[in-house]
Amino acid sequence: MAETEKCDQEEENSPVKQVALTVPTTDDPSLPTLTFRMWVLGTLSCVLLSFLNQFFWYRKEPLTISSVSAQIAVVPLGHLMAKHVTDRIFFKGTRYEFTLNPGPFNVKEHVLITIFANSGAGSVYAIHIVTAVKLFYKKNLGFFVSLIVVVTTQVLGFGWAGIFRRYLVEPAAMWWPKNLVQVSLFGALHAKETKSKGGLSRIHFFLVAFVCSCAYYVLPGYLFPMLTSLSWVCWIFPKSVLAQQLGSGLHGLGIGAIGLDWTTVSSYLDTPLASPWFATANVAVGFIFITYIVTPITYWFNFYNGKNFSIFSSTLFESNGKVYNISSIVNEDFKIDMAAYNKSGRIYLTSFFAMTYGVGFATLSAVIVHVLLFHGREIWEQSRSAFKDKKKDIHTRLMSKYKQVPEWWFVCILLATIAVTIFACEFYNEQLQLPWWGVLFACALAMFFTLPIGILFATTNQQPALNIITEYIIGYIYPGYPVANICFKTYGYISMRQAIVFLADFKLGHYMKIPPRTMFLAQVVGAIVAGVSYLGTSWWLIHSIPDMCNTQVLSPDSPWTCPGDHVFFDASVIWGLVGPRRIFGNLGAYATVNWFFLGGAIAPILVWLAQRAFRNQKWISLVNMPILIGATASMPPATAVNYTSWILVGFLSGFVVFRYHQNWWRKHNYVLSGALDAGLAFMAVLLHFCLGMNDISIDWWGSNADGCPLASCPTAKGVVTKGCPVF
Repeated sequence: MAETEKCDQEEENSPVKQVALTVPTTDDPSLPTLTFRMWVLGTLSCVLLSFLNQFFWYRKEPLTISSVSAQIAVVPLGHLMAKHVTDRIFFKGTRYEFTLNPGPFNVKEHVLITIFANSGAGSVYAIHIVTAVKLFYKKNLGFFVSLIVVVTTQVLGFGWAGIFRRYLVEPAAMWWPKNLVQVSLFGALHAKETKSKGGLSRIHFFLVAFVCSCAYYVLPGYLFPMLTSLSWVCWIFPKSVLAQQLGSGLHGLGIGAIGLDWTTVSSYLDTPLASPWFATANVAVGFIFITYIVTPITYWFNFYNGKNFSIFSSTLFESNGKVYNISSIVNEDFKIDMAAYNKSGRIYLTSFFAMTYGVGFATLSAVIVHVLLFHGREIWEQSRSAFKDKKKDIHTRLMSKYKQVPEWWFVCILLATIAVTIFACEFYNEQLQLPWWGVLFACALAMFFTLPIGILFATTNQQPALNIITEYIIGYIYPGYPVANICFKTYGYISMRQAIVFLADFKLGHYMKIPPRTMFLAQVVGAIVAGVSYLGTSWWLIHSIPDMCNTQVLSPDSPWTCPGDHVFFDASVIWGLVGPRRIFGNLGAYATVNWFFLGGAIAPILVWLAQRAFRNQKWISLVNMPILIGATASMPPATAVNYTSWILVGFLSGFVVFRYHQNWWRKHNYVLSGALDAGLAFMAVLLHFCLGMNDISIDWWGSNADGCPLASCPTAKGVVTKGCPVF
């Protein structure tokens, strides 16, 4: 083994204190990376996480399984393979000499496996296009063109990542704080650890928590679904619409509702065990303000005729409270039928859904103003440091010993991907609708925003979403084409977000001293494998589950309601088919929502002024308006019980345990999160294949997931809805 390199001069370490305390300043170039174990476990992790995340995405309470689960779970498998796989050397003495077992399972293999897992742990946004077209619009979209869209949107971000990596990866100032969680976990998992007296090692703790999570999920996943949302207020007032609107965790404001199900806790907001209490508190305040103050005011004062509809829903309505028949305003050419639209009238949203878009507008402007006020000087100085790159820290110095990835590799991938995308959009224009200039415009937007958003995320861990802006822009330029709108949004927004993901992984490899070309290979293969796996899983579910996503036909206890895809479809109608001018413009009913842009810009200024006026009040500095305003950005499809449960667990973990049992928190907190995800996923898939596919179910009081049938009732006078009282 080569001698381990170490920095002897303290000043060469990273100037960022968090990095200096967390990231090791050593490297062993002799450690093997592209091993048989890495390819097997990496591909398996990527495929498995892709399958599970897409499988759960269509369910009523979707679960996102993070790469932390795989990061922990592959450790015993890696050691097992190192112990039992043959160490025979094949083609010995030739240039093709190799072995399936080069020695002990090492941390660099583990990092590459995690990079693979990261590819399958996120989401493939382009799958929304497939679902919207095939299940909601009920139009044709072939597998081949779907595959092109999925793979190109996944890979396109490599171009921006390669172009900007010299500014966002190599400089010490670009420190990517989110990566430090995984770096610290790698250190913990590969440190020699023995079971302490009266305690468990991390691996043993993971196994115990995994088994408990598996066993418990039989209750909410099959025997007692009501544990998903215990809306006890509805039980006390079974005939009161008002009480059920207030108390329903799935269809109302969720006062008192709690979910004793990990999918309820982590479905939309990710695991609360990884959220610092500062961020959790901001989300809690924002949720309470928007859900319990703004929403009741807008609904009960009947803003936008809100009483004609449900208090909480992403469904689109006619003015009389009936569900809008979207298919009736789509002509044979898959464009808006203006005669049918004029006959049906304007599209109306629930008060909460309208506020959701307003919150999205406000969050975007709040992020920009907040960053300028609170981080402007810091970002400017750090970005200058990145561009000048006068001094390399120890990590960049150690990485300079490896062969770098030539920039032309990234440029070739970028040009090839753009060419394939333009070909697909032109050759399959009837299915995709997006013209060639739309592809180039989307790429230009993504490239323009990658560097500033990358600098922002790499230094402040804040990443504003651009999906609303891309929808808005193409909706005004090219109205009436719903698939063109969602394709433009996907290429313009997701390619930028994918670039940020790739850059974050590059920085993780940078910290862990992974050869850049090896990282590049793992990322490219991982992205393609993940895209194919996501599409294959989606295609299988779409064609094997009858009436999937059709909530008008599905039974009330069906898990296949696709809440996220409903919101995506509604967005395609709002921004693409009908167009923003007929919703939020002068031809729509919600033009005043545009004032949220101004409100979002003013809010951080008030906090900034308060900080300077009351310098002794330290709590003011903890107020983060982008997080607070954007707290309910996931609602809908997220529901109130998702937030109440998430906030409660986040309080217990981030405040109580972290403050009073910090040693336990450091050792087991992230491990517990991964075990809960992995155990639940295993049992949910087992239940589906053993019971769900055979239509074996039980029907009793506890099978009702919410128990609040009146929560979705309108309360306007004269509006008649089946199963609801008439006011």
